[in-house]
Amino acid sequence: MANNLLRPVAVAAALLAAGLIACDSTNDPPPADTTAGASEPPRLLNEVLPVAYPGTLWARGVGGEVTLRLFVDSTGAVISDSTRVETSSGEPQLDSAALRGVPEMRFSPALIRGRPVSSALLVPVLFNRDVPDSDDSAADSASTPSG
Repeated sequence: MANNLLRPVAVAAALLAAGLIACDSTNDPPPADTTAGASEPPRLLNEVLPVAYPGTLWARGVGGEVTLRLFVDSTGAVISDSTRVETSSGEPQLDSAALRGVPEMRFSPALIRGRPVSSALLVPVLFNRDVPDSDDSAADSASTPSG
């Protein structure tokens, strides 16, 4: 049963890897070395998204999508002071769970003409207990739901 609780986060990792979206910085000034128009956006290096689905929400069937706004520096490190919820799921516990996973996220930096640069990106985190099984091995290595 524990594996069933983990599958949505593992599937979310696949969605995250496929759905990283380089974004502009129209709302906030980016770090000084950020360059618009990165020829290659940052890439998630984690095989499994390091986010735990809150057990109490899982049990109640509560899900949603949280979009995080992150700044990744030229070494691929997330600049923690810049992390925020861009779009809330409407459920504070899901938003908090997504934010708690950020320190464990690892990225390769964005590249412009082969040179690593800082950049902003939006990261969707999906909490959905009804996601069909797509990769049992990824689900087996996901974080345990918190409760």
